[in-house]
Amino acid sequence: MAPDAHRLFKERLYGLYARIGKGLASPHRIELLELLAQGERSVEALAAQACLSTANASQHLQALKRAGLLESRRDGLFVHYRLADPAVFELSRSLRVVAECRLAEFERLVRDEFGDRVNADPVSFEELLARARRRDVVILDTRPATEYAAGHIRGAISVPVDQLKQRLRHLPRHKDYVAYCRGRYCVYADQAVELLRRSGRRAHRLLDGFPEWQAAGLPVQSGPTAQEVT
Repeated sequence: MAPDAHRLFKERLYGLYARIGKGLASPHRIELLELLAQGERSVEALAAQACLSTANASQHLQALKRAGLLESRRDGLFVHYRLADPAVFELSRSLRVVAECRLAEFERLVRDEFGDRVNADPVSFEELLARARRRDVVILDTRPATEYAAGHIRGAISVPVDQLKQRLRHLPRHKDYVAYCRGRYCVYADQAVELLRRSGRRAHRLLDGFPEWQAAGLPVQSGPTAQEVT
C-alpha cells in the first residue's frame, strides 16, 4: 500500500473511532446506555427515567444510533431502542473503569454519595453463585418490574425498592438476602439493604449489577415477575 493511501486509511479508521466518541459525548447518552443495558424500552420510558423531555431523549437516542451503538424498532406510535451489540455495554463499562482509575474527582464524588457503603459488605459474583447453589440465600432484584421481566439473575425474586417496605411482612426474618440493581453506582440495592437491616434481617448488596452479571455469562432468565420467597 502506498504511503499516501495508508495515511488515508488511517484517517478514515480513526474517523470511525471518533464517530463513536462523538456519539458518547453527553452525560445523558451514557445514562441512556446504562438504562438500555437493563433491556429494550421505548423513548417515552427512557425519557421519564432519565428526567428528559421526550424530544430531547429522542435526539440523544438518534445520535447514539448514528454512532452505531443502538438499534430501534417501531411498534405502532412508539419507537423502542436496544443496545446494538453486547460490546456496547463493554464500552460503557470501560468508560467507568477508566474513570475509576484515572479521575480523582470520580473517587471524591463516589465517596460523598456512598461514604457508608462499606457497611453493606458487598457480595462478589462467585460468592453469590456458591450460596445460590447451596440455596441458603434469597436474591432480590430491586429494579422496576419491567426490567426484571426483561432479564434477571436466575432464581431472583422481584421486589422493586419502592415496594419493599410494604412487602417486608412476606420476607421471612430467618433468611439471608442479597440485593442487586442496575450497576455498581445504582442506589436501589443500597436502599434495600438499609431497610432490610433496619427490620432485623441479614442483608448485603451485590457488588455489581445485572448487566455485569449477564456480561460475565452467568445464569439469567426472563419472564413474569416472581413475587414470593421459596
